[in-house]
Amino acid sequence: MNIKINSDKIKQIKIGDEEYPEKLTHIYSPPKVLYVLGNEKLLKNSCISIVGCRDCTDYGKRVAYYFAQEFTERNIVVVSGLARGIDTYAHKGAVSKGGKTIAVLGCGLDVIYPPENKELYMQILKNEGAIITEYPLGTMPLKANFPERNRIISGLSDGLLVIEAKQRSGTLITVEHALEQGKDVYAVPRKYIK
Repeated sequence: MNIKINSDKIKQIKIGDEEYPEKLTHIYSPPKVLYVLGNEKLLKNSCISIVGCRDCTDYGKRVAYYFAQEFTERNIVVVSGLARGIDTYAHKGAVSKGGKTIAVLGCGLDVIYPPENKELYMQILKNEGAIITEYPLGTMPLKANFPERNRIISGLSDGLLVIEAKQRSGTLITVEHALEQGKDVYAVPRKYIK
């Protein structure tokens, strides 16, 4: 789903700029430019990523929502990818408590993918969160973009929380990036909350 965005509201942060998050300078192939809609100051905050599978269980949804709320109450920014499943519930949990969240896209800022997350996209911005990408306007959500996007999700964060990852999944690619970046990786036990 494409939306119209006033290009004046998009901030371009180039590597080397003062606003560029230092954490990303330490990852493999740091993005040369970040396109940011919303609160770019969050890029330098304490952050934790919450990631997991798209076709998650109800338990997985509750866990993602719960932990996002818990982090938000401790002023930790939740980072995820605005994808279906765990990502969606992580962002929803953060905004439900008035917390800040960063959505990292695998497409341009004017393309909402998946389209059913349009309202969530707007809520993130309304809540002084941020939507970011390394892709220029008009870039469609191509399959190859998402593994690249995942290095930014882990790179922005101080740690990575994994919920319901599947073998050979984008989540495990994010875990590999996090481990290469020296980040702490956590996994939620199957019976953590009711």
